[in-house]
Amino acid sequence: MPGKRVVQLGYGMQGKACLLDLMKAEGVGEIVVTDCYSGFEADVAALGDSRVKAARVDASKREELASVMSGADVVVELLPGLFAMPVARLAADLGVSLVSAMYLANPGEQDPVKREANQKELARIDALMKEKGKTILEEFGMDPGIDLVLGRKCLDGLDEVQAFHSYGAGFPEKESSNNPIHYKFTWSVIGVMRSYLRPAVVIKSGADFEVRADEMFSPANTHILDLPEMGGPLECFPNGDSSHFARAFGIRETVKDMGRYICRWPGHGAFWEVMARCGFLSDDPIRVGNVEVAPTAFCASLLGSQEQFFYGKGERDVALVRTDARGLKDGKPWRVVCQVIDKRDLETGLTSMQRTVGFPASIGAQMILDGRLDRKGIVSPSEVPFEEFMKELGARGITWTREEGPWDGRLEP
Repeated sequence: MPGKRVVQLGYGMQGKACLLDLMKAEGVGEIVVTDCYSGFEADVAALGDSRVKAARVDASKREELASVMSGADVVVELLPGLFAMPVARLAADLGVSLVSAMYLANPGEQDPVKREANQKELARIDALMKEKGKTILEEFGMDPGIDLVLGRKCLDGLDEVQAFHSYGAGFPEKESSNNPIHYKFTWSVIGVMRSYLRPAVVIKSGADFEVRADEMFSPANTHILDLPEMGGPLECFPNGDSSHFARAFGIRETVKDMGRYICRWPGHGAFWEVMARCGFLSDDPIRVGNVEVAPTAFCASLLGSQEQFFYGKGERDVALVRTDARGLKDGKPWRVVCQVIDKRDLETGLTSMQRTVGFPASIGAQMILDGRLDRKGIVSPSEVPFEEFMKELGARGITWTREEGPWDGRLEP
């Protein structure tokens, strides 16, 4: 793929890992990376690679995005979630291939009018990309991303799926969880908090059940995942719309119990349950003196200002992706579990979250460029060639395991 032009939108924490990986790709002639924070150009120049060029772009302005995206062989989008759909729309209009680490549309959207509008827009974008012979690889990070790739592999190991539980989480190693919330941030503080704002949908006894955002961390919605390799039990909370993914995987008719979960060390959920019930996870501004402030903005600023909530030198984070499928194989009860555990690379300094989000985005772009991913239109991670993708992750030190055997019939996680 000689002389290919790659555009990367966003040079945040995950963007840094993606760019470092793209710089190692053969045949990439130019990489244009965009952002708008103070000192951005100097940070890019310090990389010392003449192929990499910094472009200051306001992602909220379509014309500025179009000026850098136009003519790209592939665009990698690592912006905040609210930009995912506008960038996909622009990519379709320009006729350029795109990899996004985000959901193009919120799968947990509760407003039926907005949900229908999103689906119509996605269908329009899909048709336009197919017409132009281009690809949008969506949701290609860790969660979503690696979890959906592993999920497809798990599910393909069964003839009938009756239960499916998926975990995607990033948290400190046990010895580094040394603050009041037992958690440290590896991405946007406000982004983490907003992920706690979303209602979830789980499937129980074959029916959909909504878990309200302020009930996400309640004991009734919490279960324990005890993995010896983690060094202790983890609390798991519903996060995401399981019914949406059951339909996407084609298992909605048979699955009786299903959930998508995040994991944290014990104590984290109790803290945020109180915060949620007290309104601290609300985006609705309140008046404080003569100023209106959203509780989420206040909390994000407060937590983000304290070193105790970020990783120090020598401290490592852990990324866990686990998919657990249960059902029938050859008429017998069977269980398949696939798992990825990754930790911060202390030599490069890259966190596991950077590695498991930034590297897949880069790999996806490279697979589009060299033709290993040749499907057109909007492509799900579950449609990416499994062996090729996992081989690429393995080359970067991210490995996976698979265990399977007789199932005891338990549906619950």
